Amino acid sequence: MNATSTAAEASGENPDLVIGEDGLGRPGWASHHDDLRHYYDTEWGVPIRDERGVFERLALEGFQSGLSWATILRRREGFRAAFAGFVPEEVAAFTEDDVARLLGDTGIIRHRGKIEATISNARAVIALRETEGIGARGDLGPGADLAALIWSYQPERTYLPARQAEVPTTSEQSVALATELRRRGFRFVGPTTMFALMEAIGVVDTHLLGAHRRGVSGLWEADGTRR
Repeated sequence: MNATSTAAEASGENPDLVIGEDGLGRPGWASHHDDLRHYYDTEWGVPIRDERGVFERLALEGFQSGLSWATILRRREGFRAAFAGFVPEEVAAFTEDDVARLLGDTGIIRHRGKIEATISNARAVIALRETEGIGARGDLGPGADLAALIWSYQPERTYLPARQAEVPTTSEQSVALATELRRRGFRFVGPTTMFALMEAIGVVDTHLLGAHRRGVSGLWEADGTRR
């Protein structure tokens, strides 16, 4: 954190925080549309630790690649309906007929590669449950799931950004997680996509200092160390 950003935060004049009509500070990306504002206020950064929930976010982050998150968010219910609520067993059983169905579904992003990756990723999710030695330290055995694997890459410290420019797009952990997932057969899981996933499900906290959602997960001390 530099002296300029520290001063901006201390004075309450951080140009990267938008103060809404409700008096609450949010980053610019979450301040211009009601749906993004609601998502930021109620979901983004809240810890998700169940397998289905993590698989849904993994799939949506994959579909978001090259697009805006608003585009995905506005089709979220369409995605849920198209992909059987993102229950891994149901998605893993999809066939070529389902791929053809999804390519004709205007409620989702009709990208063959991303559709096929979501199906193959569901199969990889199931395979993980029977795999020895997954996770950041290779110490998770059979029964550990996708959520446990991803959360094993939680760093010892999180970020304390006052300005948006101080928020990274990748990390040592997201690079390692992407490598592990690719090794396990997952697709559309690059380091940038995995860092966005880690932000979204609370594995790291990149809320700007002064934003009303900073610290919402309850996982970090004020100095950024893990509780």
